[in-house]
Amino acid sequence: MKNVKLNFFLILFSFNFSSIYSQYTDVINSNKPGFSESPYSVGSGIYQFESNIFYRNTSIEPTFSIPQSFGIDLLFRTSFFLERLELNTQLTYQRDKIAFKNIFQSHYFTSGLSRVTIGAKYLLFQQKLTDKTKEVRSWKRRNAFDKKRLIPSVAIYLGMNNDFVNDVHKVGSITPKVGILLQNDISNDFNVITNFYYDKIGSDFAEFSYIITGTVNLSGRLSTFFENQGIFQKNRTSSNIATGLAYLFNKNLQINTSVRALFEGNATGFYTGLGVSYRINRHKDSYVELDENGKELKDTPINTYNKKQNGFFNRIFSIFKKKENVKRERPKRSRKKNNNK
Repeated sequence: MKNVKLNFFLILFSFNFSSIYSQYTDVINSNKPGFSESPYSVGSGIYQFESNIFYRNTSIEPTFSIPQSFGIDLLFRTSFFLERLELNTQLTYQRDKIAFKNIFQSHYFTSGLSRVTIGAKYLLFQQKLTDKTKEVRSWKRRNAFDKKRLIPSVAIYLGMNNDFVNDVHKVGSITPKVGILLQNDISNDFNVITNFYYDKIGSDFAEFSYIITGTVNLSGRLSTFFENQGIFQKNRTSSNIATGLAYLFNKNLQINTSVRALFEGNATGFYTGLGVSYRINRHKDSYVELDENGKELKDTPINTYNKKQNGFFNRIFSIFKKKENVKRERPKRSRKKNNNK
């Protein structure tokens, strides 16, 4: 498949984007129930929805605080242009308890959006691990730790926070958010995700944060995670530790739950969540037609078909189309699945 170039992103990032690795997986790959984000895209033709109903409760700090919140967090993820580029939108709607504590204590409740963030992430580097199954001469080499697993895959994130939110969550203007996303696949059943963010840039509420998440696959369907997050603002430092479970109901549906201990300034408390992640799968693999000598054939019906399937508008409207399995036969030609998108 030819490299795809988009002038808009050339200007924005000052380099060419090319789809080298396919990000599509056979089963859903959700960021929930943790707060961290994998550097990998969901893959082209995927429309993924991740939700989390949460309840948060902390002790009341002096003067002004939000000690209690109940709401829902929604994340939509897709990839229209390139396998390595993901577009996403995150919305959070919640009911907050606003408390005042001085000589006397009072409170009231308010509801509304607390976050509206539109963003994109691009995979800069994907670590390619050695296939040890082909090592048949040495048991020691076949089972030795691959040191390349210590080098993470890397993505960059760029987003914009919309200020059309509830008054208690306003920062005064639209603000940017940037981040670096890392992932180390320590083994086939254990990976570590590390995120660094600089959020609400240019406002009085600007913050730097990190998230470190370790995920362990317990079985083919069940996994658990452990997470630590730190948030640093001008006059306040917060942190939390979390754990939870995710259950793969089927290849397109995941159910998850989490609990975390909160340390927000002088306040302490807890957070619990229950979520569902679901994807609509309209991904189509591309194929390369080869001649008798193993060389790629140009301008064939299959190439034309692939270009049409990977077109921008076709990917948008394909969400409403029913998937079809089309078989084609050509004498004296072989097809090779193209994983280098």
